Amino acid sequence: METKLTLRLKKEVIDDAKKYANDHETSLSKLIENYLSAITNGSKSIENISPLVKSLSGVIIFPGEEAPEEIYHEHIKEKYL
Repeated sequence: METKLTLRLKKEVIDDAKKYANDHETSLSKLIENYLSAITNGSKSIENISPLVKSLSGVIIFPGEEAPEEIYHEHIKEKYL
């Protein structure tokens, strides 16, 4: 069953999100639904997270992934050492 949800956000955030959704050929509602589903389902659905939702969650480190800082430090070590 689908239910309507009202959110109060800054206009520029909404405009940017709508452009992002349009650029990725999806709806803003679907983006938000996928994101909320991903963060509330915990580890049981990590494998089912679409690349789009994963890109939205940039601060989350999924099991088996290195933190961006670690990846960067490894790259610098390989390049200069």
